[in-house]
Amino acid sequence: MEAVTASAPVTQGVEPVLSARGLVREYGAVVAVDGIDLDLAPGDFLTIFGPNGAGKTSLLSLLGGRLKPTRGEVVIGGQRLDFGETSWRSRIGVLSHQGFLYAHLTVEENLRFFGRLFDLPDLDRRIPERLEQVGLADRASFLSRQLSHGMRQRLALARALLHDPEVVLLDEPYTGLDPYAASVLRNVLSSLHDGRRTVVMVTHNLTQGLELSNRVAIQVRGAFAWEGPRERIDAADFERFYHHVVEDGRE
Repeated sequence: MEAVTASAPVTQGVEPVLSARGLVREYGAVVAVDGIDLDLAPGDFLTIFGPNGAGKTSLLSLLGGRLKPTRGEVVIGGQRLDFGETSWRSRIGVLSHQGFLYAHLTVEENLRFFGRLFDLPDLDRRIPERLEQVGLADRASFLSRQLSHGMRQRLALARALLHDPEVVLLDEPYTGLDPYAASVLRNVLSSLHDGRRTVVMVTHNLTQGLELSNRVAIQVRGAFAWEGPRERIDAADFERFYHHVVEDGRE
């Protein structure tokens, strides 16, 4: 499998939902993201693997508008991310390490607070639907601090999906989860394969990350050392292939 430096084009005739062109993020002399191009269509699920320090979280922050690129641009649904206005933010849902949950609020109150920030209609419908989707319908009245780590992850995902975003960005969603909690979360993430949303996930979990995706990227030193369709990868030999790509990318 050959190394590539840019994303393969989306299906002919389908406009990409998420695009990046020449994306660079520098921190002084350190180049965290180094010239990444990307095109993802509706329904694409891209999983990004890579060693620590490869710039994966910085890339997600650029795609979600939390960081300004040093150079390059991000386009969502044909709209360039412009930090001078905010309408594009409603098109993105983010699950990050922080979770953005308030410990003193109940599960329902956390979602209601977030929904009001986005001025969402029909919260009395949306909130129960999202809690049912992530398996927390019976925890609506619990304080978020009473939840296990895995439940908080699912609540944070419900928050990220509450406003029906076109693009969902997931940063290491499996971190710190026990096998049962990871299995529950995997089922929730599988439900995102609905043909409407475009998902980008960063994870170190090679097995679970690979089975969810239809596109895969391996990021090394800020750039994609390999990127392409999932079917081009031999799942049984992916660990060996992954380590080979990482070592080549470090040379």
